[in-house]
Amino acid sequence: MSGTPHLFQPLTLRNIQIRNRIVISPMCQYSAHEGHLDDWHLVHLGRFSTGGAGIVFTEATAVQKSGRITHGCPGLWCDSQIAGHAQVAQFALRNGAVPAIQLAHAGRKSGMQRPWFGNGPLNEQDSARGDMPWTPVGPSALPVADGWPMPDALSHEDIVVLIADFVSAAKRALAAGYKIAEIHGAHGYLLHSFLSPLSNKRTDEYGGDLAGRMRLALEVTKAVRAVWPEDLPLFFRTSAVDGAPEGWSLEDTVVLATALKQVGVDVMDCSSSGIAGSATAGDPQKRQPGFQVPYSERVRKDAQMTTMTVGLITHPQQAEDILAQGRADLIAIGREALVNPMWALHAAQTLGHDTNFATWPQQSGWWLASRAKTSDFYTPARETDA
Repeated sequence: MSGTPHLFQPLTLRNIQIRNRIVISPMCQYSAHEGHLDDWHLVHLGRFSTGGAGIVFTEATAVQKSGRITHGCPGLWCDSQIAGHAQVAQFALRNGAVPAIQLAHAGRKSGMQRPWFGNGPLNEQDSARGDMPWTPVGPSALPVADGWPMPDALSHEDIVVLIADFVSAAKRALAAGYKIAEIHGAHGYLLHSFLSPLSNKRTDEYGGDLAGRMRLALEVTKAVRAVWPEDLPLFFRTSAVDGAPEGWSLEDTVVLATALKQVGVDVMDCSSSGIAGSATAGDPQKRQPGFQVPYSERVRKDAQMTTMTVGLITHPQQAEDILAQGRADLIAIGREALVNPMWALHAAQTLGHDTNFATWPQQSGWWLASRAKTSDFYTPARETDA
């Protein structure tokens, strides 16, 4: 492997071999119908598989109908939703990628507008479009922010049902053909809202100190791990910091990661923020290239755990340096992959791993290699002063 860039060295997690370290991050499309995927999702996700990524994640998929972020978010709360996911998973496998799914409950951030309609709580205009509001849930009766609906605090009975629904969704994900499952514990959604002292004011065993606030995340993870096959990896996405005074901290994340590792989590997917305001993680004023890499680096070192980093990683050399420096094991690409779905293939060329289109799908690689041998390319004339 000495001559292979770190970005293109395979990684084995349990019994799953991943062809490279490039992951397509879960990206909500808000385009499902009653929780069902359609051709949009097959094309959207399929292009990343043919584009050379090692792992392709389906977006946040609700384990309960009321756990969707928006009316347009997918789910796996009923068997009829399996078929659409199976199409996506099987296409990824046929094209060399590992299909992965993020299982989620949006908690007090459920029932939002599709972002192009405002990205806030549902209102009368949304109802007129057929997107009716529902009452969100959370650890405590605390809204996300002023003007947001008041959530119902989950009862113990609700928690039992929630855990069972995560398990049922994981079984359906397995039936669909996914090889990696990720539990969404970030961005202010339900599990994150239990973790953060800013949103969890409970006085029972699911609140209070760090151990109490971690309890639900650990119970969900244990239950999912029990039905997710031993030979398949399990990820957990975390907001490593709340980014607010007295909030969830990086030190807390290390404790959580250590506990999750003990119950069978293989990879910590390190993001940040989102506990209040919009569903978008992080403060735009503080974002810079690779701004979340220190979180994955710290968790990797202190919890002795495989980590994935995400956030404004756009250039192949940037990704290569992160891996070479031991700051993460996997690189998640999000919006940059929307700009260039073949980011992984272009990265292979940029880093000198592929100089003749050998890593491209043969349907296109053959044509491009042939063109490179026989064609000259247009070069615009240099402008000169008049």
